[in-house]
Amino acid sequence: MNVPHPKPSPTAAALRRGGGRLPRTVHPGAWWLWALGLATAASRTTNPLLLALLLAVSGLVVANRRSDAPWALAFRMYLFLGLFIIVMRVLFRIVFGAGAASGHVLVDLPEIPLPAWAAGIHLFGPVALEHVLGGFYDGLRLATMIVCLGAANALASPKRMLKAVPAALYEVGAAVVVALSVAPQLVESVQRVRRARRLRGGAQKGMRALRSIAIPVLQDALDRSLALAAAMDSRGYGRNRHLPRAIRLLTGVLTLVGLIGVCVGVYALLDGSTPRYLGATMLPGGLLIAGIGFVLTGRRINRSIYLPDRWRPAEFAVAGCGLGTGALLYLTSRIDAGNLYPSLSPLAWPELAPLPVLALLVGVLPAWLAPPPPLTAPRIGDTAPAPDTSAVAPRAGPAGTGTTIREKSVR
Repeated sequence: MNVPHPKPSPTAAALRRGGGRLPRTVHPGAWWLWALGLATAASRTTNPLLLALLLAVSGLVVANRRSDAPWALAFRMYLFLGLFIIVMRVLFRIVFGAGAASGHVLVDLPEIPLPAWAAGIHLFGPVALEHVLGGFYDGLRLATMIVCLGAANALASPKRMLKAVPAALYEVGAAVVVALSVAPQLVESVQRVRRARRLRGGAQKGMRALRSIAIPVLQDALDRSLALAAAMDSRGYGRNRHLPRAIRLLTGVLTLVGLIGVCVGVYALLDGSTPRYLGATMLPGGLLIAGIGFVLTGRRINRSIYLPDRWRPAEFAVAGCGLGTGALLYLTSRIDAGNLYPSLSPLAWPELAPLPVLALLVGVLPAWLAPPPPLTAPRIGDTAPAPDTSAVAPRAGPAGTGTTIREKSVR
């Protein structure tokens, strides 16, 4: 008698995808450091081949290591946003800068004359291939940076990110986390409203369908905001311990000066025209001063954390891969930046060098180094089918009991 074997459970499938490791949630800070490293690498090049490879790296990691939570489904929206940025960047170049273009003319549009006070601005005119490619390269770079940050938003839980924020930045961190969770919540609300419309047999299309979807989505967002405000107020959010005015003034000055130093140091590192010693001194000094301010500010905030997320070897590996990608591409831009910025005058086909490709391939390692995420619902194909009871013959129980006992199937 052949009995079908049940398919593995979601936990067993997650163990198989994770190489035998138990599924767990990775620290959100690790995913954000990984994404910031990829975004830094994207900011150092306009090579479309490298940017396309970066998009593939972020998409592969998201596909392998995102959970089935509603906020993890927002990655597709960031892809559409990136596509919109590319299209708008190219259109902007055609509308406002085509008249000054020179080179391989694709289309000769009539130029609209402007008054003398608008000298230097061109509306339409001859559209050159070099001009269109310049807009495409710039738009693709910005779109890649946004998609990398969207990957972190799809991989890291906003609520866990709020738990990981230092006590000194708890209030600012709450505002940032709420702002970052707007896009995933809107996607979840739209999906829920569209599912409800399908169940009710809604057949409206066009503007009527948009009105029937937009109003419930806005109402749901308002209800969530009110619920969040009530929950924060009931937990005593924003109530700080009293400290002398001098200490509060000192901590505020230290934090502000430290953050300004960090911003200047990061800009000096990313900008190739600034002196190297500026970034090497301002960034560590700003981090040190800001850290002192955070410690002093955190003393006036009484906050407890339930089951805080800890950094383990997997978290350090994920963060190291992203930061390593950004650091290697930064070194490449300092040593040989010829392949990172394709020539537009004269036109040259983009080329790939071994070092930038190796740097970007380091960023894809978290797809296997990070543990698999825990699943709240079984995925398609992971659920066990109902057992086939047609081949199991019932037999009568002991006499007088009126019960029925099924035969146990034996392999």
